[in-house]
Amino acid sequence: MSRITSVASGPYAPPVPARTLTAVSVDGARLHVEVHGPEGAPPVVLSHGWTCSTAFWAAQIRELAADHRVIAYDQRGHGRSPASHACTTEALADDLEAVLAQTLARGEKALVVGHSMGGMTVMAASTRPRFREHAAAVLLCSTGSSRLVAESRVVPLRAGRVRTWITGRVLGSRAPLGPVTPVAKRILKYATMGAGSAPHMVEACARIVHACPRAVRHTWGAVLAALDLDPGVRELHAPTEIVHGASDRLTPPVHARALAAALPQCIGLTELPGVGHMTPIEAPELVTGRIRELVTTYVTDNTPVQQIKEGA
Repeated sequence: MSRITSVASGPYAPPVPARTLTAVSVDGARLHVEVHGPEGAPPVVLSHGWTCSTAFWAAQIRELAADHRVIAYDQRGHGRSPASHACTTEALADDLEAVLAQTLARGEKALVVGHSMGGMTVMAASTRPRFREHAAAVLLCSTGSSRLVAESRVVPLRAGRVRTWITGRVLGSRAPLGPVTPVAKRILKYATMGAGSAPHMVEACARIVHACPRAVRHTWGAVLAALDLDPGVRELHAPTEIVHGASDRLTPPVHARALAAALPQCIGLTELPGVGHMTPIEAPELVTGRIRELVTTYVTDNTPVQQIKEGA
């Protein structure tokens, strides 16, 4: 299980949840789930990325919890969720369904938000009945569906077999990240964030990523290296918006454009100049604003209409 070493103050310090619970996936994997905000408020489900945790969403949770029910969970092996031998995209989809089943009433609609591997979780779950029952709309942040290693620009070489080989070794490394030092923060910033990212943003990201156990990082890195969720994208029929950093080296904007072209209901693609891979931390106001807009349009605004129809 990850060491919890998030920042303790500022906008990226994790808020205290209203309640915590454990969702159990189909294979018995136990998932740490946090619920923030009032019980009757419109729900937002947050799925974080590779090497991250619920702490990654601190800025969004802090702003949304006043009038939304924010549900955030740790992917298996991340944060407070124990590691599991089953590390596949199918397991990610199982886990998301388990969280939805544990936190939402039958037929209740929510906005589902996924960053990086969290977005891939959504793609993997696109055909699942429970996901389709609950997902009123989707927001994908900084993610892709295939060719992650081949398209990555983390290694500053010309595209080709050599860069792909080196990138695969870097992303799949078993080496420990060690303590959060100034050098470690510079490396993390180069690989995952925009050049203009403020020091407190880099600090928050570094503490979250360095808390992920190296075995978990390595295992899921191998899964992502072989990723092919293109069929799942074509089956993601919920209205879906995409937010992507134009300076993302880990999943460059080519992925966002491919998703926009393949999604059955892409309702918008926003590329953020100067922003890297960690969009919810690098552009917190914009991501939170998009969440609010999507909830208003696809979750809140649909409730009165449905009630009128049922009462007619």
